[in-house]
Amino acid sequence: MMRGTSHTRSGSLTDSTLGHADSFPAVSEQCTTTHIPSSSDWPDQATPSVPSGGPVGPAGLASSRVGAAPPEPGTDTATADTATADDVATAVDGGRLRLVPRFGGSTVLFLHGAGSGVDTPLFDALAAELAAAGVRVGRLEMPYRVAGRRAPDRPVRLDAVAIAAVETAAALGPAGPLALAGVSMGSRVAMRVATRVDARGVLALGFPLRPPGPRRAGRTKAPRQDELERAGVPVLVVQGDRDPFGLPSPDPARGRRVHLVAGGDHSFRTRVRDGRPAGAAVTEAAQVGARFLLGVLGVPDEARDRDGESAVGRESAREKTS
Repeated sequence: MMRGTSHTRSGSLTDSTLGHADSFPAVSEQCTTTHIPSSSDWPDQATPSVPSGGPVGPAGLASSRVGAAPPEPGTDTATADTATADDVATAVDGGRLRLVPRFGGSTVLFLHGAGSGVDTPLFDALAAELAAAGVRVGRLEMPYRVAGRRAPDRPVRLDAVAIAAVETAAALGPAGPLALAGVSMGSRVAMRVATRVDARGVLALGFPLRPPGPRRAGRTKAPRQDELERAGVPVLVVQGDRDPFGLPSPDPARGRRVHLVAGGDHSFRTRVRDGRPAGAAVTEAAQVGARFLLGVLGVPDEARDRDGESAVGRESAREKTS
C-alpha cells in the first residue's frame, strides 16, 4: 500500500462547526508512541501538544507519557508499558492513533469531525457495540487537533494521515478486514481513501452533502456528491432527518444505503418536541452503524452479541436500575 504524501499548509474546511464538539510492535520509523489522557481531562476539549522533554523520533514528535518524566535512555517506548498497552497512542504523521485492543484482526478506524475529537458519546457508543463483537477500534486524532489548532488541515493532508494510520495499525499484527467510520468531515475523508486502504465499507455519520454558509458571488463550493459516488465500497449513511447539510440519497447500484434518524440534526441532537429521550438518537445511530460495520467485516453472527441485546442497550439498562 502506498502512503500518501502531503504538504503541511493548513486551511479551513467549510463544514467546520462548533456543534460537532458537543456530539461527537512494529512501529514504523515515522511513528512513535505516547500515553495520553482522555479528552475529557483536557480543558475546553483542546488536545494537548506532545511534551517536548522526551526523545524526538524521525517524525519530529517527542515520545513520552504526558505529564511524566522522559524515559531513560535506551528505553523501548513501544513496549515499556505492556500492562497498559491500550492507553498507548502512536504518533502517525503528526496525528495520534489509539488502538483498543492494540493487537487484533478486524479493525474499524474512527475519523472525527472538523470541530470534535474521537472521544465523543457517539464514538463511545459505537466502540462499545464493536468491542462486544471482538472488533479492534482505532481512533485517529488529526494533526491540527494534536497541534492545538481549530482549523482543519487541507483534504490532501487529512487523507495522507488516514492512510498512514491504516498502515500503522496493520504493522502491529496480521492485517484483518478493515472498515472506516467517519463523522461529518471524517466521513468525507473515509470516502476519499476507502479504496486506497482496501476498506470493506464506510459508515458515514452525518455526511455534509451541502456545504454550509452563504455562497459568494462567482464562487462555487467543492462538490460533496462526487465523494459519495466515488467511494467504491459499500456505504451506509446515517443521517439525522433535520440535518441542515442535506440528506444524501440511497443508490443500490453503488451499494449505498441511507438510514434517517428521526428528529436528529447534524450531530444527532433532538428537541424536546421530538418526543425522544436524551441520547436516543445517538444510541440509534451507533446500533445501526455497528450492524452495518460488522456485516461488511464478515463478523459471524454468534460473535456479535450472544444474548441478542446490544452493548449500548445493556449499558442503558444498567443506568436505569442503578
